[in-house]
Amino acid sequence: MEAEVKDQLVSIEKPELIAPPNWEPVIMGILCNWCSYAGSDLTGTSRIQYPPNIRIIRVPCSSRVDPWFLIKSLQTTADGVLVSGCHPGDCHYISGNYFARRRFLVTKKLLNFVGFHENRIQFSWVSAAEGPKFAKVVNKVTEDIKKLGPLHLYKKENFEKK
Repeated sequence: MEAEVKDQLVSIEKPELIAPPNWEPVIMGILCNWCSYAGSDLTGTSRIQYPPNIRIIRVPCSSRVDPWFLIKSLQTTADGVLVSGCHPGDCHYISGNYFARRRFLVTKKLLNFVGFHENRIQFSWVSAAEGPKFAKVVNKVTEDIKKLGPLHLYKKENFEKK
């Protein structure tokens, strides 16, 4: 659902926040070193275009991502977070992504409890050979976050004419 006020995007969680006309979301990308980060690298070396909204952080395994990191990212700078790891069964650390998958399901429920829209955090599985898939995932996440509107920083009164 996209919330609009006078043809401008507003935050679903905080209707008092409104985006300026040229607003672009900031997306924190937390990627597994062995698969998803290599997939993002393949995307770049293959010159496949994707939105520049994502800020990538490389972690050894998606299972090392603490839910607190995700919530803290949303509280401070990010409008959305993408966590991406190896496909289930292909983890470099044997069963790390199974652990991560269970943790992500609980994190989605935790988001609703603390007041964030659950789509602000998204998860995907991208292998090192899936550069085009990584670009599609980033495009989808960017569009989803744009529909949710800004999370913070932009107050409606800053853009109203006096």
